[in-house]
Amino acid sequence: MSFERLVGGQRLLLCGSALSFMGGLLSGTAPLRGRAGLELVVRTLDYRVAARFWGIGDPRTALLVNAIVGGTPAYRHEFTQGDSPDGPDDFDDWVVRAVLNPARPLFREARYLLAEEPDIRDPALYHSVLAAIADGRTRRGEIANFLGRQPSDLAHPLGVLEDVGLVVREEDAFKSNRGVYRTAEPLVTFYHAVMRPAWGDLERAGRARQVWPRLQRTFLSKVVGPHFESVCRAWARWEADPEVLGGYPGRVAAGVVSDPAARTQHEVDVAVFGRDEQDRERLLAIGEAKWNETVGVGHLQRLAHIRALLDRRDGILADRCRLLLFSGGGFTDELRAAAAADPGIQLIGLDRLYAE
Repeated sequence: MSFERLVGGQRLLLCGSALSFMGGLLSGTAPLRGRAGLELVVRTLDYRVAARFWGIGDPRTALLVNAIVGGTPAYRHEFTQGDSPDGPDDFDDWVVRAVLNPARPLFREARYLLAEEPDIRDPALYHSVLAAIADGRTRRGEIANFLGRQPSDLAHPLGVLEDVGLVVREEDAFKSNRGVYRTAEPLVTFYHAVMRPAWGDLERAGRARQVWPRLQRTFLSKVVGPHFESVCRAWARWEADPEVLGGYPGRVAAGVVSDPAARTQHEVDVAVFGRDEQDRERLLAIGEAKWNETVGVGHLQRLAHIRALLDRRDGILADRCRLLLFSGGGFTDELRAAAAADPGIQLIGLDRLYAE
């Protein structure tokens, strides 16, 4: 933020990382309200730019690193002392020496992110809320059950975490009154899902190499899997060619589709909406994202079934909906043949996600 003084034409620059505090400088009845000449919010790097910034050419390694440190530029040099994994074979060693090393600043950074926010007066409660979300409890009722509280008790802490930029609320793609909470900072998810449960062992220097192997399954399921889904949604919203999606994407979200006949629900990782010629919202595509799994015809059939369910629902135009299959583990030959014969089926692997 910059403010021009009346005397001498000098400018005052105010910089800070506490979002709620910095935002309050210009809001309501604050003395600086209406006096700012510039308000610049420096956002984190997206996953593609982050890969170039870290100097990582291998897409799989780039996504794994991004699932831990996100797009915060400071983590590239100051917090890891310029240490970047050389490739897939170096990733585990990099985690041990740069992330789980108690001598590196990155080791305790997730704990300090809350401490620097002046609106957070009960850190234990907020850490518990973040731990619940990292554990996969993304709805308010699920978070409340995890903490042994009433859902109404969480309105304030969730609101504060949103204000400080550590949590975002995402509307369900198919139900506007239903949403989920996700952590906005990957390092916070990694800390609560992976590091916090093993904190005592990790704090002892030299133990990370023995501890990390037993943490990897949790890392893949609770950190990388959800992060991969968010990257796939980002690709569909900002990077995908409209020709691939069948139109320009105006909204991308995840959602849940009810299946009354089977008495179950289906999760949709990626739902892409656009506008048709009459300016009506149309479902352009739905997608499924699997990080460590070879995607095959069974996944395609599941998506086709969900599309049929949506096409029968009132208020959703899904007759031209395309099917997107994202995978970090590859695709079967049978599925590749099906996609080659039908442009309405799109296969998106890591190379395509990171292609410029």
